[in-house]
Amino acid sequence: MLSPFPGMDPYLEQPAFWSSFHSRLMVAIADAIEPQLSPQYYVEVETRTYHDDGEDGLLIGIPDAIVFSGQSDVTPQLLVEDSSVATQSRPERVSVPMSVAVKERYLEVREIVTDEVITVIELLSPKNKRSGEGRIAYEKKRRAILSSATHLVELDLLRGNKPMAILGMRSKTAYRILVSRSHQRPAADLYSVMLQQELPSFPVPLKLNDPEPSVSLQEIFNGVYERARYATRIDYHLPVPPPALSEADRQWVEALLAPIRHS
Repeated sequence: MLSPFPGMDPYLEQPAFWSSFHSRLMVAIADAIEPQLSPQYYVEVETRTYHDDGEDGLLIGIPDAIVFSGQSDVTPQLLVEDSSVATQSRPERVSVPMSVAVKERYLEVREIVTDEVITVIELLSPKNKRSGEGRIAYEKKRRAILSSATHLVELDLLRGNKPMAILGMRSKTAYRILVSRSHQRPAADLYSVMLQQELPSFPVPLKLNDPEPSVSLQEIFNGVYERARYATRIDYHLPVPPPALSEADRQWVEALLAPIRHS
């Protein structure tokens, strides 16, 4: 069963699903690219690790991690007064910061003979986009790639938090795909995608004059969605996860999901 949304499903942006979706989608993209490459290239699935202390109230991308809601569900404790001093009858429940490893996958297209990285393909995560260590580390890597001879393909399928720096965007959309060819910088190709639109196909740049594989992102997304059985795992009766939708988008989602919610 396919997602009720024509393109990206915003319900997959919630912490319960994002980590596994991120991994599944990256591996599926690698599998789609590999048969289109000439024998001189291969695709490697790489892993990056962050350490998250959860200070912003949310740990994302770790299947076995505790998810903090950012709010205490502990009932305030009563104070018992004696003749002179108010004393606390029971201890208050608090949390202590803990460093948890956050692993993210990304792709590298490499040349077999030299093992040179020709293209990096990134799918941004909440950790990349939120202020903090993850964003700082990713922005540093991004600057290094953009200053090198390596091509960059950057997928942003998250509505929340501040987008990565892109100059010359004419409109703000829910999702973005950036294809930056090293020999064309600072110019790059930006695919802007609204919530109501299908995900586009995009090319994977290689060495100059080599044929570029095409990634049919919507087809790949549909396959991941079906194999992971998200249709039976996502409760579409619940509101769309944060950030809040515009009024126009909210009305569109209400109409789109009405058959599911009223069945």
